[in-house]
Amino acid sequence: MIRVLLVDDQPLIRSGFRALLDLEDDIEVVAEAADGQEGLALAREHLPDIVLIDIQMPIIDGIEATRRIAADPALTRVHVVILTNYGMDEFVFNALRAGAAGFLVKDIVPEDLLHAVRVAARGDALLAPSITRKLIHRYVTQPLHAHTGTGLGELTNREREAVALVAHGLSNDEIADRLVISPLTAKTHINRAMGKLHARDRAQLVVLAYESGLVAPRNS
Repeated sequence: MIRVLLVDDQPLIRSGFRALLDLEDDIEVVAEAADGQEGLALAREHLPDIVLIDIQMPIIDGIEATRRIAADPALTRVHVVILTNYGMDEFVFNALRAGAAGFLVKDIVPEDLLHAVRVAARGDALLAPSITRKLIHRYVTQPLHAHTGTGLGELTNREREAVALVAHGLSNDEIADRLVISPLTAKTHINRAMGKLHARDRAQLVVLAYESGLVAPRNS
């Protein structure tokens, strides 16, 4: 059972998401919160698998709540998925660095929302195509300073190759095909790389790959 916490200051949004999620046999909404502070408290109380959280809220916004969840050792198994709108580029980058596992736009169709919850619960990165394009465009047009001391030197050649392919948006199966290895081996390489780089999930792995210079943004 995938346990979900909904955090949004709009009751209608929460009600709509709950009605959809509660129809699924493998998903359960365990609690709702109207602001980030309440959401953080409920995350600690219920230890959900997924926190669906609005990026703009009173008291504590979604980015700060995400940062606190990511920093709490008791919440290491909690995956935060940000609810956002188009045109919020800076929020997206800040939330990724805070530890968000991914992003959903609020006009997502029901089938995609259900798929997204299941993907995030598996620990995979979840970036809507529109968000991914903005992320890559940011690194193409305004590259950020590369971070030093990220631990890239500890990666094996295969792990570096796997991380680079993750940064280009490939799934485990696609990475396995590209490297001519099994999907399980591909997953092992990625998990080991995440451990060495102290990346909370695949979304942070993508950020580290670009910021460290392991992956060069493509202009096309």
